[in-house]
Amino acid sequence: MLKSINPSGTQSWKELRNHFGDMEFVQMQKLFEKDSQRAKHMNIKWDEFLLDYSKNKVTSETLSLLFKLAKEVGLQDAIKAMFDGVKINATEGRSVLHTALRNFSDIKSIEIEGEDILLDIKGTRKRIKDFTEKVLNGEYLSATGEKFTDVINIGIGGSDLGPKMVVNALVNYRNNLGVHYISNVDDDYLHSVLKQLNPATTLVLIVSKTFTTQETIENAKRIKSWIERELVGKDFNKHFIGVSASVEEAEKFGLYKDNIYPMWDYVGGRFSLWSAVGLSVSLAVGYDNFEALLKGAYEMDTHFQSTDFESNLPVVMALLSVWYNNFYGYETEAVVPYSQVLEKFPAHLQQMIMESNGKNKDRSGIPVNYQTGTLIWGEVGVSAQHAFFQLFHQGTKVIPIDFIGFVNPFVEGDSSHDILMSNFFGQSEALLKGKAGEVYESDDSIFLSNFREFSGNKPSNTLLISKLTPKNLGALIALYEHKTFVQGVIWNIYSFDQFGVEYGKVLAKNIQNEIKTKNISKHDSSTEFLLDFYLSNRK
Repeated sequence: MLKSINPSGTQSWKELRNHFGDMEFVQMQKLFEKDSQRAKHMNIKWDEFLLDYSKNKVTSETLSLLFKLAKEVGLQDAIKAMFDGVKINATEGRSVLHTALRNFSDIKSIEIEGEDILLDIKGTRKRIKDFTEKVLNGEYLSATGEKFTDVINIGIGGSDLGPKMVVNALVNYRNNLGVHYISNVDDDYLHSVLKQLNPATTLVLIVSKTFTTQETIENAKRIKSWIERELVGKDFNKHFIGVSASVEEAEKFGLYKDNIYPMWDYVGGRFSLWSAVGLSVSLAVGYDNFEALLKGAYEMDTHFQSTDFESNLPVVMALLSVWYNNFYGYETEAVVPYSQVLEKFPAHLQQMIMESNGKNKDRSGIPVNYQTGTLIWGEVGVSAQHAFFQLFHQGTKVIPIDFIGFVNPFVEGDSSHDILMSNFFGQSEALLKGKAGEVYESDDSIFLSNFREFSGNKPSNTLLISKLTPKNLGALIALYEHKTFVQGVIWNIYSFDQFGVEYGKVLAKNIQNEIKTKNISKHDSSTEFLLDFYLSNRK
């Protein structure tokens, strides 16, 4: 277990609070004027990544105190505990070892309670590779003897968001296999997907740890009926692959045992795309690219474990977030990737970060006396510039931003990439510098100049990455995973359970039965009113 240390009671927190008195109204423009080389010593270069964090409301003293806080709460010991398989998910009695899924080191074993999990992980990787190659090469055929043309991945939460984001991001590495994601129990959307597909050439992945997740199983039943109707008398169960911890439940559904891949207790859903949950990724881009994704994450793991805090990408980004959340009171963060194919990346981060760190009790079970999880949101640039950037520039809220851009496009010599990246650089500069209102001669122009002022002094990080490759994408995802972990350690919370999500599901199941029987039980007056209206107008 991790130590329970209230960060607000540490010496470094008290020093940061005093230091904030000097920093609260600091103008970053002035910091750059005092130090023209600021960006040269406020950046981290690692592999094909560059993080410029000079456009933040920090000084060398701020950073020194933040690193002191990280040491005082035992961050280094916490990192070691996670990678060593200590049961740091204490509320559920589990280790947290999604990092083991992408381990390519020379170590011979990783043990949990005397059991070597690395053997199972490597065996599963081989199964993913073999199955991917058989499907793509036409060795594993449909019940009608045809090559599969499409894959449907049925899952929800981490069984959907992560793989979907990766497949979307690696669209330029895709093969001809169509990959579709079904998560919500939404008949309208399900119908729109199925009408595009041929059941005779559709492979279905059912991803559910318990194989009882209602949304997933209901969708699986619908799709199974759709395929069964078209393939009467044929071995349609060949079309179904399961990823689950419950082999028995998957077999009850009709899946062949050899077509069931494992899920493990030591991997949380929002960190599971590195496992067989990522089978749809492997099928979409080929196993070699899937392995490159894993290796990129592994390299970030190594950097996170072995690099001093001062040069550690996840640690620096996490500490800046803590600085803004807990001292400036900036409760939200925006992530703006300047790449259309990363459009689903902010949504993946929303689950990863807010489900992990949206907690109000510390590791001793005591209500916290400080803010924890930040609100995460974002959209791709340049589209975002024509939407919510107005609030960034002239709104009353200050929202720290992560700009993510790539030096090289997928297609070399693409001149439009320079236009895209000029916006990338221009927006972060404008947020820093601001702009004085123009001086005009006429009264009307003087009036308008007041509305054309930009105060600037808006903080941002800039992540420049050489190119969007499977390896670099893996490293980018792992960077934010570790940033999330560091925040949780500092805030003294458990980042790897999600009891809040589960409670809502319990209530939903009760209400489903009430709707079915039209016998409404006792609820609050609002819920009773809404259920009555729903049933009265349901056709």
